[in-house]
Amino acid sequence: MKATVIATFFGVFLTCTYTAKEATKKTKKAKLYVPQIDCDVKAGKIINPEFIAKCPPGCQDVKYRVYGTDIYASFSSVCNAAIHSGIIDNTGGKILVQKVAGHSGYRGSFSNGVRSLSLPRWRESFLVSEGKPRKGVTYPTTLEYSSSKSTTVKSEPKKPEQDLKGMKSADTANTSEKALEQGDTVRKENQTTPVPTPATQMATTTPTPMTTTTDPSTTMPQPTKTPAATRTTAAAAKTRPGLHRVRDMGSSSVHPAYASVVAAAATMETDSWKPGLSLFDTDCKVDLSFLMDGSWSIGKRRFQLQKRFLGNVAQALGIGSAGPLMGIVQYGDDPSTEFNLKTYANSKDLRNAIEKIQQKGGLSNVGKALSFVNKNFFLDANGNRGGAPNVVVVMVDGWPTDRVEEASRLARESGINIFFVTVEAAAQSEKQNVIEPNFVDKAVCRTSGFYSINVPSWFSLHKVVQPLVKRVCDTDRLACSKTCLNSADIGFVIDGSSSVGTGNFRTVLQFVANISKEFEISDTDTRIGAVQYTYEQRLEFSFDKHSTKQDVLNAIKRISYWSGGTSTGAAISYASEQLFSKSKPNKRKIMILITDGRSYDDVSMPAMAAHQNGVIAYSIGVAWAAPDELEAIASDPAKEHSFFVDEFDNLYRYVNQLIQNICTEFNSQPRN
Repeated sequence: MKATVIATFFGVFLTCTYTAKEATKKTKKAKLYVPQIDCDVKAGKIINPEFIAKCPPGCQDVKYRVYGTDIYASFSSVCNAAIHSGIIDNTGGKILVQKVAGHSGYRGSFSNGVRSLSLPRWRESFLVSEGKPRKGVTYPTTLEYSSSKSTTVKSEPKKPEQDLKGMKSADTANTSEKALEQGDTVRKENQTTPVPTPATQMATTTPTPMTTTTDPSTTMPQPTKTPAATRTTAAAAKTRPGLHRVRDMGSSSVHPAYASVVAAAATMETDSWKPGLSLFDTDCKVDLSFLMDGSWSIGKRRFQLQKRFLGNVAQALGIGSAGPLMGIVQYGDDPSTEFNLKTYANSKDLRNAIEKIQQKGGLSNVGKALSFVNKNFFLDANGNRGGAPNVVVVMVDGWPTDRVEEASRLARESGINIFFVTVEAAAQSEKQNVIEPNFVDKAVCRTSGFYSINVPSWFSLHKVVQPLVKRVCDTDRLACSKTCLNSADIGFVIDGSSSVGTGNFRTVLQFVANISKEFEISDTDTRIGAVQYTYEQRLEFSFDKHSTKQDVLNAIKRISYWSGGTSTGAAISYASEQLFSKSKPNKRKIMILITDGRSYDDVSMPAMAAHQNGVIAYSIGVAWAAPDELEAIASDPAKEHSFFVDEFDNLYRYVNQLIQNICTEFNSQPRN
């Protein structure tokens, strides 16, 4: 009997234990519901700071744009960014998205079949990773959207009265770009580069270079060569394509005649510049970075001449906190900052620091150096002052050993003025070795010759100190300081007719403010003006009325609805007279006209007159606007300058596209 009771008890115990384990398993197996998003959903439209979502198949398409590499601007397609980063493929899948702070620049690249685009800056970024929940984080089963779009239910439409601060952000994207990696993938497999002896090899703090198929013998320390051996190597190098010039390595054995020439040149250069003299005191205010050629091709003696030249430039500039500031980046295989803009505040200390710079060695990777400067040098933490033009002067011995075009373009679009000083350019017999013909014209800010100086010999470099300093300090001609965001007079022409209505008029003002807030607004940068019209016209505020972004946004918010008829042609003529006739000569004149109906008067003649006076016109039509009038108002090509939406609540959809088109048009200007 006792045995039976024990057996029964034990059986019940096992049953309970098994049931508990099964319940635990079921609890553990409970899966998080993952909301699905569409291919066109951008991270910026989702309010949640961190979420897991499922992407559908078929998102690998050029129409779903991506901006950045690894870190993406928030108006990128979430799913196509995940494909670009390799987290999923075109069959879709789960991803984890984390919002992070905005960046000053996003690098485009080609990865996993997706071409991402570059962008100077954006206010918010995001990261994508494998769609596994992080420990301790609760993920939403329903995503919250900033617009009416939702994964579950459609949210209430935005109320016209909402505060202008909640408006959607604008897109400053650039259009299609060449592969940024093009320059970095150039391989010099046949390179025979002179190598320093172990005693003279310099340590570097730069990141490890990309793995290449370069012959290991070119990167390992070799026994010290005699001058004859060095000359033999140089002669062999020049006969092989894709090579950089090889010169003296500073051997202890130097021909007496050559030594006397070097000494005479050094003396002549020193005598040509009197210590204590400067060409500018406080009139020249630039933030200047010199890219110093530290490659082995330059040789030790020429490297010393380069340092003397940079010291003389520092003296001529008159370095100071109220005037020019100067930093130096040395490049070879990889670039590294010798000192930044805030390291030295006077010419004497700067010259002393330049004298102590040690040669890095390696190739002449100018493209990589320009990318480094664009991303890392002109930062507030490094002494960048914001109000001073950013200038880069590239010193090159002969020619670069990588491509410079793409890196230069991105730097120019970031507002950096690029100058080149090329010394001892390729001879006719050496031109077959130049990787990128006409590399100077592909790199500099303008191809007029102002931004490039060719010096026949390092021993005559002292002659270009004054010409270079004068050009660098001629801030009126530093054209690349101007970007699509800081160089326009933008006039909004706003339809205030009775058909618009009070609520929709507030929505239009939100649209106007959304566009305005993405520009760099000041009395010297982009300026904003506004005209409202019915049968009559009213100047709401002129270009010179408000000089800060907040003042402009407040002024837009204060515009009161007028109500009346629709005379769009008269409004264009009025804006031309009251706004654009008073634009500054160096500003691009941009008119953005918003209307909801057909005009009572002719629009084609006033629009044509505005175009002839240099006004770039964009037309945005809502509801009953006439397509033929929108095209007549818009600049050519009309399809890139006119837009139509069926209702006012959809205006926000064209904020990004409008700013993108403005920037694309700006960046496509000829560089001559």
